[in-house]
Amino acid sequence: MMRDGFSLEQIRLFVTAAEEGSFSAAARKMGRAQSAVSDLIRRLEERVGVELFDRSGRSPKLTPAGAQLLREARALGKAADALASRARGMARGLEPELCVVVDVYFPFEIITEAAKEFRAEFPTTPLRLYNEVLGGALQPVLDGSASFAVVGGPTPLPASLTAEYLAGIVAIMVAAPSHPLATIEGAIGRAELEKHVQLVLTERSQNSAGQEYSVISPATWRLADLFAKHAFLLNGLGWGSMPLHAVERDLAEGRLKRLEVQGYPASGLALPMSAAYRAASPPGPAGRWLIERLKSSATA
Repeated sequence: MMRDGFSLEQIRLFVTAAEEGSFSAAARKMGRAQSAVSDLIRRLEERVGVELFDRSGRSPKLTPAGAQLLREARALGKAADALASRARGMARGLEPELCVVVDVYFPFEIITEAAKEFRAEFPTTPLRLYNEVLGGALQPVLDGSASFAVVGGPTPLPASLTAEYLAGIVAIMVAAPSHPLATIEGAIGRAELEKHVQLVLTERSQNSAGQEYSVISPATWRLADLFAKHAFLLNGLGWGSMPLHAVERDLAEGRLKRLEVQGYPASGLALPMSAAYRAASPPGPAGRWLIERLKSSATA
């Protein structure tokens, strides 16, 4: 029972009833009797002092107050899940090895610095690191071969995974100074961008199959490696997005030019980066240490 007199079970039932559209559907999903669900939600309403559902129709509908409180209820449920998941990870023994998959957009300098300290902190735990693109970073986590993945941007997260925010990075559009787009002053429209080859990182898994991110030109060259994309950009073979931290030196020394694209923020496209892992099998002590270390490094 919570301090305020309502239980986590009531919160979960409230969220489930709102998402399923009826108390009976919530009861089936939660394995409870419908009468028990109705009673627990009614007592929750009495405790918080507002009606969460309008019961005047055939099915209960969220009241305006219920709709507002639903956001907080979801956040509370997720926080409880995260707490339980972390506790399960802490209860596990030290991992015999730690396998981590990192999205290519995440600053590898941060990974390197964290790895130096990891070696001193866990000298008997081998660290295995892999680089992947977009949803490809999630597959080893889903199949159980990796403890967690550092994923970024719009990568969809399967329901079996949970994520913790690490940092935000910035992606910008660039081209070589010799590229025709680099000669255009001011914002470049879509019609002009479509005339030229866009270099795009390709998805190597089915997790994000059929989804395109910031792809504008119908003429695309697809690469599965950020370093290859970088080399193609430097050689004027196309234009495309790159993480700002990876091209700052190229911009300063004139090897690449930043493109201003209509409809994109002048400061660049912000991409959140998170650590994703299986909720049922969270990282153990070594994995938890590395996640916290990445958080502190990325926000320092």
